[in-house]
Amino acid sequence: MGFSDLSDNTLGLHILGSGSKGNCALVEGPEGLIMIDNGFSRREVLKRMHELDLDEHDVRALILTHEHTDHVSGISVWCRAFDVELYASVGTPETRRYLDELPFCEFLPGLSFEVAGISVRTFATSHDVVNPVGFRFDCAGDSIGYATDTGELSEDALDALDDVRLLALESNHDVPMLRCGPYPRYLQDRILSSRGHLSNAQAADAATRVVGPHTEQLVAMHISQENNRPSLAVRSFAAALGARLDDELGSTATLARDGNGPDLHIRAAGQNRPITIS
Repeated sequence: MGFSDLSDNTLGLHILGSGSKGNCALVEGPEGLIMIDNGFSRREVLKRMHELDLDEHDVRALILTHEHTDHVSGISVWCRAFDVELYASVGTPETRRYLDELPFCEFLPGLSFEVAGISVRTFATSHDVVNPVGFRFDCAGDSIGYATDTGELSEDALDALDDVRLLALESNHDVPMLRCGPYPRYLQDRILSSRGHLSNAQAADAATRVVGPHTEQLVAMHISQENNRPSLAVRSFAAALGARLDDELGSTATLARDGNGPDLHIRAAGQNRPITIS
């Protein structure tokens, strides 16, 4: 298997793209890769995987957060080329014919299951779809939390994300930019609703509740290209958590814990720039 170097950690996260033009990420464990969503063409997924030295034949399963096109458009083509286990929340495959034709194992939000040696805990999110979910991945004492495309985080979601080592959390928009931007009012209101997307301020508030002594990496996800900037998301997290910006642009930030735990590193995922976090 062509797994990447995870140093001393059991799990790693590879984000191929995060945003309204396509979403796909891979959780890496000792027995293979779990793909989260697939909103790109097969050619684009393979290109981005190979940029990160990942082997497509190591993908063991594909799990869905929800059915919006930017998260699922590439799934049927991917499944014609690769045989993987498929998981989605109850009702999600039925929303699109090309998903309903595939052999998904459906689960209720809140249930847990094991894939490729990794325990996957699911939790309900809040989005304008049938049954959206987020995930917590655990393996051999290591953990990853993953929550995007949600207008709010429930107590159950916050509990699932609590003190994970690596946290991928939506920080979609800056409210003033959204309100002064080009989107029509109805779309602004949809994004700001409890079934829309987390703002920078909402994400930062959630981070203060779930970032714990074991959290080493915090990644801002699903950043709007029209209504946000990566630096704004990073700065919002940094201000809430007391982290120091690493450069004038504010592209990354670090919270040094002075020997009382690992440093916390804050960064942003992009739409077109695949990254590996371990």
